[in-house]
Amino acid sequence: MTFLGIDLGTSEVKVILTDDASTTLATSGARLEVSQPHPHWSEQSPQAWWQATLDAVAAVRSANPGAFAALRGIGLSGQMHGATLIDANGAVLRPAILWNDTRAFAECAELEALVPASRNITGNLAMPGFTAPKLLWLAKHEPEVFRAASKVLLPKDYLAWKLSGDFVSDMSDASGTLWLDVAKRDWSDGMLAATGLTRAHMPRLVEGSAPAAQLSDALRRDWGIAGPVVLCGGAGDNAASAIGTGVADAGSAFLSLGTSGVLFAGTDRFAPNPAQGVHAFCHCLPARWHQMSVILSAASSLGWLSKVVGREVGILPELASTANAATAPIFLPYLSGERTPHNDANARGVFWGLTGAHSTGDLAYSVMEGVAFAMADGYAALQSAGTTLKSASFIGGGSRSPFWANLCATATGITMHRHEGSDVGAALGAARLARLAVTGEAVNQVCVAPPTLESCEPDRAQAPLLAHRLARYRSIYQALKTSFAESA
Repeated sequence: MTFLGIDLGTSEVKVILTDDASTTLATSGARLEVSQPHPHWSEQSPQAWWQATLDAVAAVRSANPGAFAALRGIGLSGQMHGATLIDANGAVLRPAILWNDTRAFAECAELEALVPASRNITGNLAMPGFTAPKLLWLAKHEPEVFRAASKVLLPKDYLAWKLSGDFVSDMSDASGTLWLDVAKRDWSDGMLAATGLTRAHMPRLVEGSAPAAQLSDALRRDWGIAGPVVLCGGAGDNAASAIGTGVADAGSAFLSLGTSGVLFAGTDRFAPNPAQGVHAFCHCLPARWHQMSVILSAASSLGWLSKVVGREVGILPELASTANAATAPIFLPYLSGERTPHNDANARGVFWGLTGAHSTGDLAYSVMEGVAFAMADGYAALQSAGTTLKSASFIGGGSRSPFWANLCATATGITMHRHEGSDVGAALGAARLARLAVTGEAVNQVCVAPPTLESCEPDRAQAPLLAHRLARYRSIYQALKTSFAESA
């Protein structure tokens, strides 16, 4: 039997086909575009998600038709928080509002005023990227769309509906809506009511590793599959990445540099720290939770720089390694605002100390260092919530750079492990969840770390310089915080 993992990212849909030992048999991807029609807005077409999924699945099927015909389970992972609205006839009402959309900043304060206990219920500070504030914004600014909404779905759950005809979500993804009672692992009627919704608007909830639905007969016939195919509950992208890298138990962790940057730590209990923007979510496995710090522009900061200077993004880490770290500018990577620990939608990217003598390599170093500093800020917030880490898997697109791994290790004090196939972790994790749902195997048999390519320990010689620059980095944000708000 084989299993399909589908990861709906912000820039790409990735699909992976694995066997019953989670060995990769075929992979494919299809690119996605993000629309930013107004300042603070970030949107995508759900129809484009579906077409990209069909295209990527077709490519995997073509690459290994025999293995694909033995498909028995599908797992979905996806970008979190996106508001996808469909009407009673199944029509998409508007483009999905994405995780990095910050238009609903004012509605966050409104939501917490409506439900004073919201942080206790959800374990999280209300942030504009979360789903619930988006619905308050829609109720005010697009009331006809709001009234017509029959279901509000997260991105991967829209794909689950298209694949199966069922409305279903998992605990990890639902944790990012601000509608879930995270300790109880159930929808909160009070949080839903505060945004004018009821349980009828929500998909039913299952654990990520549990059977959730069946692939529709029409698609099964179209894809040439004879037997039934189970869809599992799936996971938000970060929880799925955790499963793909073996981060299932308390004390295990990963640091991901994708479009966003994430430090993810497994826990065996609900352990929130909302005051510093730490996310306390359910894991996609029963009776497990996790903490997470998030920055909005990680590897995407380096992608932005590559466009500005006209150099391939893959060349920039090599150029950065030749820079003089002591004299490079200091970079604040707040290109789309920030979450942990500042929760500041008005924050913006800054080069501090830039002169005419600085080169492309200096700028590349500054950007990579600034992202590492933002992750250090996130780890400090996790430490305030009682989490201490010795090591973490280093994953995402940024994990291709050993230089970046060393910067992150030295800035945080955490040893970073680079793995084989670390850039497909979420899709692999989704396939592993499908395997668990079909076979009923033990979690520790399935959720294992991929082979380690390299372990990057903190550089003791470089640590004092980075500590000095990190202190300046933090002081620069504090000095500019009021100016950010005034220029919003």
